[in-house]
This record gives sequence, C-alpha cells and structure tokens, in this order.
Amino acid sequence: MKNMKNKAWRLFSFLVKGAGAAGLVQYRSTVMGRPGRGWRGGWTVLIWLAAVCLVLTDGRRSRQPRCPVGCTCTKDNALCENVRSVPHTFPSDVVSLSFVKSGFNEISGASFVHTPNLQLLLFTANSFDLIDEDAFMGLAHLEYLFIENNRIASISPFAFRGLKTLLHLSLAYNNLETLPKDVFRGMDALTKVDLRGNNLICDCKLKWLVEWIHHTNATLDQIYCSGPPIHQGKKINDLLPHSFDCITTEFASYQLLRFESISVETFTFGNEQYVVFAQPFAGTCNFLEWDHVEMTFRTYDAIQSTSTVVCKPMVIDNQLFVIVAQLFGGSHIYKRDSSANKFIKIQDIDILRIRKPNDIETFVIDGESFFVIADSSKAGSTTVYKWNGIGFYSHQSLHPWYRDTDVEYLEISNKPHLILSSSSQRPVVYQWNRSQKKFDRRTDIPDMEDVFSIKHFRVKGELFICLTRYIGDSRVMRWDGAMFKEVQTFPSRGSMVFQPVSVGKWQYAILGSDYSLTQVYQWDAKRGQFVPSQELSIQAPRGFSVVSVDNRVFLLASSFKGKTQIYEHLMIDLSD
Repeated sequence: MKNMKNKAWRLFSFLVKGAGAAGLVQYRSTVMGRPGRGWRGGWTVLIWLAAVCLVLTDGRRSRQPRCPVGCTCTKDNALCENVRSVPHTFPSDVVSLSFVKSGFNEISGASFVHTPNLQLLLFTANSFDLIDEDAFMGLAHLEYLFIENNRIASISPFAFRGLKTLLHLSLAYNNLETLPKDVFRGMDALTKVDLRGNNLICDCKLKWLVEWIHHTNATLDQIYCSGPPIHQGKKINDLLPHSFDCITTEFASYQLLRFESISVETFTFGNEQYVVFAQPFAGTCNFLEWDHVEMTFRTYDAIQSTSTVVCKPMVIDNQLFVIVAQLFGGSHIYKRDSSANKFIKIQDIDILRIRKPNDIETFVIDGESFFVIADSSKAGSTTVYKWNGIGFYSHQSLHPWYRDTDVEYLEISNKPHLILSSSSQRPVVYQWNRSQKKFDRRTDIPDMEDVFSIKHFRVKGELFICLTRYIGDSRVMRWDGAMFKEVQTFPSRGSMVFQPVSVGKWQYAILGSDYSLTQVYQWDAKRGQFVPSQELSIQAPRGFSVVSVDNRVFLLASSFKGKTQIYEHLMIDLSD
C-alpha cells in the first residue's frame, strides 16, 4: 500500500508540476490534513486525481491531427494525390509536403497557415494555373519550394511574400510567359531559381528579371526567350538591361482653352516662356503665361486687331516685337513697352504689298534680323522685311502674283534658304546670296503641285521636310545633297497642317484633318520613317507648337472651329 501511495504521489506531482511545490504543500495541508492524520482518505483523493489526469492526457493525444484523406503520411513526410483542395490539417511533425495530380485550380492565399513547420513543399503534375497573393503565408521555415510541371500561367506579385528563409525555388515547366515585377523581393536567402521549360516573353515586362539576374547572388539555369522577335531564341541570362527600349510617350490632354484660334507661337522673353494664339473671330492676339503655382496657362496680355491670322513674336536686343497679320485693315508691328507693361503699335505694314497675309517667318542672317510675310492675294507679293535698328523696312519682294500660302526658312548645306508654297504652282526654293544680300530663286520641288505648307526638321543632321496637301497625299522628303526626294506618303483628308515637332530625343510629325482625327506619327530610326503613334481629337487644327516649362513639355494645338487644346508630353516606362 505504501509503494502504491508513493507511485501515485510521484505521478500526481509530475502531472501537476506546473502548480509548483507551494501549491502541492498547500493542497496537502488543506485537503489531507496534517501528516499522520487522515492519510487514508487523502491518498484515495490523490490516486483519483492522478487517474483523471491520465485520462485527460490520453484525450489530448487522441485529438492530434490525423493524415488527411487522399494523403499518405510517414514520420515527417506527407504525400497528397488527386485531392480537390489543400487540406488544412496535417500531423504536427510533418516538415515535407507534396501534391501530385491534384484537382484544385489555384493555390489560394494563406493555404498553409496550419502547417507552419514545413521546410519543403512540392507541387508536380497538378492542374492549377494560378498562384494567389500570400499563398505561402506563415511558412517561416520553408527552404525548398518546387512548383513544377503544372499549368501555371499567372502568379500574383505577392505570391511569395514572407518566404525569407527560402533557398531553392523552382517554377520549371509551367505555362509562364512573364513574371510580375519584383516577385522575388524580400527573398534574400535564395541561392537557386529554376525557370526552365516556360515560354518567357523577353519584353519590357520582363526587363526587371534581367536586372535582378545581374544583381542577385542566386544562380539560374540557362533559359531562353520565346519572343519577341528581337530577342527570340536568346538566353535571358545573356541579355543586358539596356537591351530593352521600354520608354514610350504620349500626348495627354492637360488644359482646354475656350476659344478658337488659327495659329500658335511660343517664345522666350525675360527668361520666361510665353504662348500667343491668333484668334480671327475675336480679333485678338491672346498671350498666355505659365502659372508656376497653379500649374496652368493663364492670360498674360492681348493685342486687339481685326481678322487676325498670325501673331509672330520676335526678340531683338532684348526687345519684344510682335508682327500682327490681319486679313482686313492692314497688318501692324507692336513693341512691348516694359515700363508701361503693355504693347504699343510702332509701325504699319505696306498694305499694297501685303494684302492677304497667310504666314510669317522670322530669321537672322549674319547677325541681321529679318521677317518674311507670305501673301496669298492675287495682287500682293511675298515680302522680306529687315530691322534697321529703328524699325522694319521692305528689303525684297519675292514671288509676286503667285498667291503664296506658306513660307519656311531653313538652312540647306549651311546656306540660308526660303521655300514658298503656293496654290498655283510647285514649291519654290530660294537661296541667300551673301554678296547681294538677297534671295535668288534656285529651283522648285517637282511633282508636288497644290502644296499648302512646308515645315522642316532634322534627324541626326539629315534634313527633311513635311509637305501638307489638303486633299491627296502629304509627304515627307529628304535632302540628298542635290534635291529633295520622297521618303514617305500620308493620306490627307482636309489637312491644313503637317507639323514636325521635336521633344527631347523624340521626333514627331502631326497631320491635322478637318474631317477625321489628327494623326500623330513618331520617327522610327531603324526604319528611317514615321510610324503611327497616337490619335488626337481636335476640330479643324491649324497649327502646333511646343513649350517647355518647369521640366515639363506641352503641345499647344490651335483649333479653327473648336476649343484650343493643350497636351502634356508624357514618358511612360513599360517595364513598370
């Protein structure tokens, strides 16, 4: 009896050792009485309590998670085959778990929070095609993750979040064409990544992976690009980040101006950028300035006129002049009076020479300032004016009686030239005679009748011109050293402007239309041609100009029949 009591006492002490010695002494003193008295009843209670504890302990053991249906479990491994979902309970000592030929469609978020001790997880020959966000949450000890020979086509950017101890990741032989940017972020322990057997498209969306490969300590097996054509068949491991041209651009609508306009000019005066629109119906040269606080263009000043078609700014010796061309009442020259902070008229332009002005160009030759007005009337004459220090005077008449619609100043082989467009004949090229200090007619541009306007641009030193035709084909031509030769044609449907525009390294040509959307083309250096880039909705566009302020670039578009519009030039990184 004594031995039995001692065993019971030791068993009870072991089972309730969490209560401590003090608790046990208190129990003996209060329940069992002093030693030597009431021992027989006390030992009975003690034995009874020990038996209850044994039953409870056996109960706890019986509630340990069993191996799920469809899975086979050994001491520390579990293999599940043909299961319809990820089981939530596994024996606590399982550290390696495999799924084969399973029927679930995705690995959903938090699928393994009930198996935090996993060190290896394997999926092979399953039918799921998606790995969801935080799919492996709670696996703080996972070191090996194999997801191979499945049908995975999409992975969440945060699928592997929290796998800080992962050493080996295999996504081999799936249906992956791309990977979300920075999907391996935070997985600093990685030593091996296997992406073989996928159809990876090495475009801008995968540029980040190339950058990651060059900076990570993990090793990758050789993998090949399945596209695009420029990289097809190449090893991803051999690509460099600069192999990708991922910056694209667009003109995004920024500000709407509630007036019609027929021309737009931008200029710099006093270290500030300004814009001026000619408004024929309002009879106004409307000047705008950039508001550096509100980040919009606001009214700066105005010159009142009649049937205004061109407002051409010209800065000479820090003085601002504006040539205002009008259809009626003659044309005039204004000067900015800084002290009075307004424009004052200083000169009229000979109404007998300039009857119906259509375009104005300003230029400087050998330090002398000129402007030329293209006259489109039957009796007028396109005329060059020269600044003499006090005012402008008529320097030379060009092309009388030919109804010129446009004049363009440019340098050909480092020599000043003018090209006049006319509704009555082919474009005519004039060259500056330095000894005579006048323009001499040199040649014309063959097979280009009915050209409304000509604008020039340069690409890597080569000279090109855009020729606008209202109906028919507008064209781009290149100077070959002796003459202009056709490079490209563009269908024109009511086009009054074909404007080349340069923004940084990007060259555009914008073809307006009175009957359809305005087409924006971007120069492709590899093809040596323009390619379609964007469409803009502008009613009856007549002119475009670019201004750069506060490290931002804006395209200003005049509209003859609708609201004048301002677009911002945006650069978009396709690798983001």
